Amino acid sequence: MPAIVIPPGVEGIVGLRELPDEAWDDRWDRIFVSEAMKDRLRNYMVFSLRHRHRLREVALPMHGLLVLSGPPGTGKTTLAGGLANRAAREIGSPILFVDINPHAFPSQLLGESQRSVARLFERTLPDLAQRGLPTVVLLDEVEALAVSRTGASLETNPVDVHRATDAVLAGVDHVARACPNVTFVATTNHRAGVDGAFLSRADLIEEVGFPGADAVRTILVDTIRELTDAPLDEPELAVLAEACAASQIDARQVRKLVLRAVCDRRELALDPTAIRIADVEAAFRAERDALEAAV
Repeated sequence: MPAIVIPPGVEGIVGLRELPDEAWDDRWDRIFVSEAMKDRLRNYMVFSLRHRHRLREVALPMHGLLVLSGPPGTGKTTLAGGLANRAAREIGSPILFVDINPHAFPSQLLGESQRSVARLFERTLPDLAQRGLPTVVLLDEVEALAVSRTGASLETNPVDVHRATDAVLAGVDHVARACPNVTFVATTNHRAGVDGAFLSRADLIEEVGFPGADAVRTILVDTIRELTDAPLDEPELAVLAEACAASQIDARQVRKLVLRAVCDRRELALDPTAIRIADVEAAFRAERDALEAAV
């Protein structure tokens, strides 16, 4: 399904799309976190989109805010899009997916960041919510928007940063009250850099960490199968997966090891179907040796 054209002059929105979209199925199916985490994420999103509108604020307070926290490369942003796509299939209704770029708001002009953030939450998002569709709003790298006020001193940071964080908090509260069909998914690589009051508003916070050996093995097989259907050496695969997990390689780096293996040998670049686990293991050793040499 094609992306929706963003109206001119709409600040901070980098993507609008109606889901479900078959092209987005991989964003859920090929991000390998625990099934328990996926179940919680799916259950939360379905519950929020289906039932939050009828909940009384004091009896069961929900801000419609999910936070995915963890190191870069662990699949948080991709998982957020996949979750929205999966939820659209689960509830049997189209979902409007809104991608916000928090880096679009900081400004050198005193007060402008605050005003821009306020416009997003008080005008732009409510206008989109009025379309009537269940709406999922992605706040990627939210530490750039809801900056920790305890970690940002007034002596070394503009007052505007603090005011912008205040505007985010007020905005999330406003959307929670006025737009029950909106659910936020925020991602962060640096949880300590996110304001505590923002995190306290989260209904659910999930830590997406480095993949363990089982997950690494699954990721390696999934990536290699893009290139070849040849049998894989299971003992070599298990050893490589354990080594990658012990080195705390993120999921993106695991996939790129396969690409590194192709780049290291011209014959694989010409015929990637010939790739084997030994080639990926050699790429892993080369990456590790280069890192150790740099240190």
